[in-house]
Order: sequence, then structure tokens, then C-alpha cells
Amino acid sequence: MIGRVAGRIEYKADDHVLIDVRGVGYVVYCSDRVLSQLGRPGEAVALYTDLLVREDILQLFGFPTLVEKEWHRLLMSVQGVGAKASLAILGALGPDGVSRAIALGDWNSVKAAKGIGPKTAQRVVNELKDKAPAVMAMSGAATVAAVASDDDMVLEPVAAAPVVPAPAPSASAQSEALSALSNLGYAPGEAASAVAQAAGDIPEAGTPELIRAALKLLAPKG
Repeated sequence: MIGRVAGRIEYKADDHVLIDVRGVGYVVYCSDRVLSQLGRPGEAVALYTDLLVREDILQLFGFPTLVEKEWHRLLMSVQGVGAKASLAILGALGPDGVSRAIALGDWNSVKAAKGIGPKTAQRVVNELKDKAPAVMAMSGAATVAAVASDDDMVLEPVAAAPVVPAPAPSASAQSEALSALSNLGYAPGEAASAVAQAAGDIPEAGTPELIRAALKLLAPKG
């Protein structure tokens, strides 16, 4: 399994890039959005990759972040969504846009991707609404990790701390859930309120569970 490719750009085509890795060239298919973000031939590049294995073909698909790679894998789990359709959706919306569309049930945004019809767009939203929080949590964790200091002593357990029988969700899980909701466009105040209420309602919940519960609280009523 080839999970990451790092090397030098040999050339870029309409739907793929050739990356030279110590004399070996890897053809990596990417969305239009990702290709536009890559440098020029001769410049360094690193992409997370997903290898598609079929009876008559091997294809690598590239993504700038692990979160986007996981969205690709999740999108392909939907009936009628292949690798090219997944790239089209990610190319049109980006990972945050896909998160927002699924969280809000906005299948029209998904339908805006090239080659995606209304039925497929509706399946994406309906089938992934319960699975999406796990990937959203990855996005939140990445944001938290990016701003965390190198010496997070406050996260270390205190030896003398009393044992609480039924602890609330951890501060890190709440931070990651709050970050994920912020990435979806929710105002900090309403996101924090929903996460706090979800944390109180679901003791010991992890990040995906907190996100799922908070989204239900934030969903339009009626």
C-alpha cells in the first residue's frame, strides 16, 4: 500500500501529476483544486495517496492532507460514487465544504460537482451523515495540534487528582469538536454552547459522538 509520495514534480497534466521519487515516477491523480495548488515542474511536492486496485488497473490518487484522503475513502463508500466522482466533489467543495454540506443536509451543494446527479448527491448526504463526524473530528484534532504548544503540561495527568466515577468528556475532545464545528461555519458562541450541552448530556463521549450530538442540537427546529 502506497500511503504517501514525496519527490519532485516532473510534469502536470489535466487530471494527474508525475512525481519523481529518486528516479521512479509515480502518476498521481488529483482534483482540479489540488492540481492548481501544486508547484511547477522541478519543485518539491508531498501528497498523501490512496491506491485503487482493480483487476486491470492500479491508480494512485493524491491529497494534500490526511483529512481530505479520508473524505475520499468515505465518499467512495457511497453507492454510485467512484474515485473520479469523489475527486469531483472534493474539487468543487474542498474537505470543509463537504463537511458543511453533509452536516446541513445540503445535497444541492454536492450536486454542483461535475458529473454528480441529484440522486447521487442525496445518497452522499443520507449515507454519510452518521459517518461524517469521525472525519470531522480528524479535522478538529489537526487544528488543535497545529496551535498547541510544544510543552502542553496542562494535558498531563496530575498524580494527586481525585478519581471521578463518571468523568465528563475530555477537554481535548471538546476542543476538537468545537474546532470542527467552527470549520463548518458555526459561530463560536453557538458552537461552544452546543458542545457544552452535548458534553453534559453524554458523559465520557469521544470527539465524533460530541460532534454528532452538537450537530443535532444546532439543526434547525421544525
